[in-house]
Amino acid sequence: MTDTIIKLADTARPARFSALATLKIGPLPIAVYLAAALVCAVAVYSGKLPNDVIGGLSVLMLLGFLLGKLGQTIPVLKQIGGTAILCLFVPSALVSYGLMPDVALKAIATTFRTANFQYFFIACLVAGSILGMPYRVLIQGFLRMFIPLLIGTIAAVAAGIAVGLLFGHSPKDTFFFVIIPIVGGGLAEGVLPLSIAYSEMLQRPQAELVAQMVPAALLGNVVAIVSAGLLARLGEKRRDLSGQGTLVKTGDDDILGQPQSDRPIELRLLGAGIVLSCGLFVLGTVLAPFTGIPGPIMMIIAAVALKLTRLLPAEMELGAYQINKFMSTNLTFAILVAMGTLLVSWQQLVASFNPGYIMICTATVLAMIASGFFAGKLLNMYPVEAAIVTACHSGLGGTGDVAILGAADRMGLMAFAQIATRVGGAIMIVIATLLMKSIG
Repeated sequence: MTDTIIKLADTARPARFSALATLKIGPLPIAVYLAAALVCAVAVYSGKLPNDVIGGLSVLMLLGFLLGKLGQTIPVLKQIGGTAILCLFVPSALVSYGLMPDVALKAIATTFRTANFQYFFIACLVAGSILGMPYRVLIQGFLRMFIPLLIGTIAAVAAGIAVGLLFGHSPKDTFFFVIIPIVGGGLAEGVLPLSIAYSEMLQRPQAELVAQMVPAALLGNVVAIVSAGLLARLGEKRRDLSGQGTLVKTGDDDILGQPQSDRPIELRLLGAGIVLSCGLFVLGTVLAPFTGIPGPIMMIIAAVALKLTRLLPAEMELGAYQINKFMSTNLTFAILVAMGTLLVSWQQLVASFNPGYIMICTATVLAMIASGFFAGKLLNMYPVEAAIVTACHSGLGGTGDVAILGAADRMGLMAFAQIATRVGGAIMIVIATLLMKSIG
């Protein structure tokens, strides 16, 4: 009898309550999220929030999950990288207008700066993105995309600098602080390590440099997404220019296959991934004084060298990939919130969005895409697909690739997009750092 009553009650429950119960904020069911947020809010406003990594991560992850959810839900915004925009802009505005409680601000600063959590995050992301890419994909994908990427990058640099001169920007500032952030592989894997390297060499505050570079990365991503959608429409009208998701006209794209790293998460490999990531970062720090190249950049070079020489067992590379996936899935939003809170000046951010700056970013991305289109046509590739993959060179990392390919309905090109974003971005960061060191 009791079971019957319970079943009737469940049947009568309004559908909206059922939908609400299944709603998740990040990985947390709504009820769990609200309970955790309430506990955190009480700790913040009573002054009891721990001023350490525990307190800082509590605030960062809860706020990051919420802003990430909104960025993935709000129409239009979700198509143009809304998660990154909200996670950076909202905390920056809260700090600027005095709405971020001091207790929370101190805990975030302790986590991000004092405990150097940003370095741990960078180490896991960079090592995993390079070591976790299948060797065959890395070599063959890069060989196929090398010429379009090279031509596209040269065209982007030339166009960006030319438009920059028209608006009174020096070639040096345009190249290092606008073009490189666009083609550097995103925020967490590009702008963040780049800002650390620039800060060491230029003796300028990291926050100032991040605020200078973030708008370029965001604008570049928006232009790339819109362009990818327009290219897809062009492919529908001109079938001769599009492979409908196939890049090379010989039809052997499947030679790249799917990443072998789609295996279930193994806990012991996560430990191996952490050790490898930290070890590579420490190696970069040790080599930095001898090479004059900042540690995070030396870590990228060391990871690429390890991958190309195939010295590591495949299981260890898989471990690096899995810790990368864990960190990027659970902590990317939190890190972006920390960047927005501590490194992005709201006033400087708003001031950056002027007509000249917007035109430089737009010209940079469009030149890259147009070059990829025509280079692909000459190299027995479908021009539409070649241009879309080249556009990913100006995306916001993995999330940018998803947004760009999603706008074009070309998710099957993800392996090539990862080459453009990860490898192309890493190469540009290293080149920019070496150039900055040589010319000051």
